[in-house]
Parts: sequence; structure tokens; C-alpha cells
Amino acid sequence: MSHLLGLCGSLRRDSFNLKLMREAALQYGGPFVEGNLRLPLYDGDLEEVEGIPADVQTLADQIKTANAVLVVTPEYNKSLSGVLKNALDWVSRTKDAPWAGKPVAILSATAGRSGGERAQYATRLCLMPFQAHVLPGPEVLIGSNFNEFTEDGRLKQGRGLDGLKRLMDALKAAAT
Repeated sequence: MSHLLGLCGSLRRDSFNLKLMREAALQYGGPFVEGNLRLPLYDGDLEEVEGIPADVQTLADQIKTANAVLVVTPEYNKSLSGVLKNALDWVSRTKDAPWAGKPVAILSATAGRSGGERAQYATRLCLMPFQAHVLPGPEVLIGSNFNEFTEDGRLKQGRGLDGLKRLMDALKAAAT
């Protein structure tokens, strides 16, 4: 069965990036799976002794079987989150190149005005070696995130939601 996979680089339960990812999934429509990024820190010694952790292999398999992937990250110190980078590093160690040719949309929500522009750029750079099909846009950069969501976690009407709808339409088109 076809599905959309979402990877959120923020582990916080009430994260604006998690809200953005879920809003994107609603706009995309259809079955949606949230990937688990609560993984051990990448450690070559751990990999050598124990192999690829089961949660990492599950994530790689989810990427491989998804029709498309949402990669959503806050901007931490002008880059992507450590949680997301760790997941990308672990998945890069798995077999069968799960990202190859996979349609990917990158999203971000931040308290600052830039909306995570640097984090998105860094995320694109991290995905390049995997040969994923990262969509060029439209960019969805939700700045001042505390003003952009409703009480129930939905993205408010406006430029951000309009851009998100266009990006999800482009992602669906790339996934078919």
C-alpha cells in the first residue's frame, strides 16, 4: 500500500515542526507513517559489535517502501537538528540505498523570522549523497511559528498554508 513517511527532527511532544509535519500529511492525503528518530547516537564501534540497530533498519525500510518522504527540521544553531542528522547518518549505513530516487519535501518551522532557511539548506546538503529526489520548492519556511498555528495544532490560513498545499501537490506528482 502506498504511503507518505514523515521524519521530524524535533522529539518534543508539542513541537511546531511535528505540527507542521502532521499538517503536511493532511494536505498530502492518504496513509501516513511517522518515522521513529529516537535512535542511539551513531557509533562505529557499536555498529561493528552489534550491527545496525533494529530501529535504524526499520526506519531504512520505511524510507525504502514509502512513496514519498517529508523531512521536517527545526533550526538549531543555524543548521538541522542533531536528531535528524543522527538518523541520516545511521540510515546511510544500511544496505539497498533506501533514499535513491525517493521524492522528498523539506519543511521547517522556527521561532525566528527566517523560518529555518539555513536548516533546510543544510538538510539538502546532507541528502545529496543519498541521491534522493529533493523537491526544489516551493520552500515552506514557517517563521514566528508561535503565531502560525491554531490552538488545535493546525497551520493558520495564509501564505504558509498556501505554500504547503503547493508543495504537497508537487510531492504527490513526484511520487506517481
